[in-house]
Amino acid sequence: MISVSEARLHEYYMRMALSLARRGTGFVSPNPRVGCVITDYSAPKTKAVSCGFHGRYGGPHAETEAIRNAGGSVRGMTAYVTLEPCCHTGHTPPCCDALISAGIARVVIGMTDPDPRVSGGGTAKLEAAGIEVISGVLSEECGHLNRGFIKRVAEGRPWVTIKAAVSMDGNIALKNGESKWITGPEARRKAHLMRAANDVVLVGIGTVMKDDPELSVRDSEGRSPIKAVVDKDLEIPVDARVLNGGGRVIFTEFTASGARGEKILELSKRGVRVIKSRICGGHIPPGEILKELAAMGANYVLIEGGAGLISSFVEAGCADEAAFFTAPKLLGDGVHVTKFQIPSMNLAAKVKNLRAKTIGADVLLEGEF
Repeated sequence: MISVSEARLHEYYMRMALSLARRGTGFVSPNPRVGCVITDYSAPKTKAVSCGFHGRYGGPHAETEAIRNAGGSVRGMTAYVTLEPCCHTGHTPPCCDALISAGIARVVIGMTDPDPRVSGGGTAKLEAAGIEVISGVLSEECGHLNRGFIKRVAEGRPWVTIKAAVSMDGNIALKNGESKWITGPEARRKAHLMRAANDVVLVGIGTVMKDDPELSVRDSEGRSPIKAVVDKDLEIPVDARVLNGGGRVIFTEFTASGARGEKILELSKRGVRVIKSRICGGHIPPGEILKELAAMGANYVLIEGGAGLISSFVEAGCADEAAFFTAPKLLGDGVHVTKFQIPSMNLAAKVKNLRAKTIGADVLLEGEF
């Protein structure tokens, strides 16, 4: 049985590993974000000897980075890892083998890997090699860190965040369509950080036609995500700014042919991936869109679309989180952020774990569905 003092020490180092894991945000999908801290319990006072994190997809994993960064022997030491070490060969050799070869004596794991190629197998392999394994330290925090990876592995779709800039009376634009700028520059910089933290930013064709957005990361550090547009009638202009740069995807109707078929060919020649989908109720089903994005390796999707796209994902039960930048303004009879109708208060789309943070003159409200 672990003592209270030892449990607190495990949590301390696991929080350090979590902090390291976050550094891989925006760069490791379809892999999970993982951090590792190696500690020496043989010293008069326990100390962290080395650390590492998974920095990019295809690159070294957290465990091997921590072992390498130690610059010497880690035999007999303890490794804290936010996710169960892998036991299969992918782009890199199994992390379990690296820990075993390095002579690590104990591994403290945040949570079991939900990937069926690993789930429980990593722990079993370590224990078979005589390594002590302690699991479930800060498991909830570790799970939240990789909620997109878990969602994709368990349900076959990415974690979806709906982001919008709204007035206090729930509008995203004036009646005439004017929407620049509801929120201030600080909120816009934060929104660009959110783009960098996601694998895909998704909008509808209405947003493209009205605003001609670039959808890249400009006002903050980070990598621009894949830019995806839902455009069932293939109305997008070939010179739309969203088609600049890499990582461009268009979702259109399955039966697109004739002139639209020629346009698909033109877009394909420019490196744009056009995905044909079926139409249901006049729309491309959100579930099909997410299935395609998951197949592309996306763990996290940010929806920046208008009321129609936002509403379709909420109604389909395909929205996991909301992030509304709320400006201290009233826009009157404007364009509301959602279009769906609720017949009863009991059926309202409820947001849990609500968090509020002041961003400049605006307030960011976040929560999960």
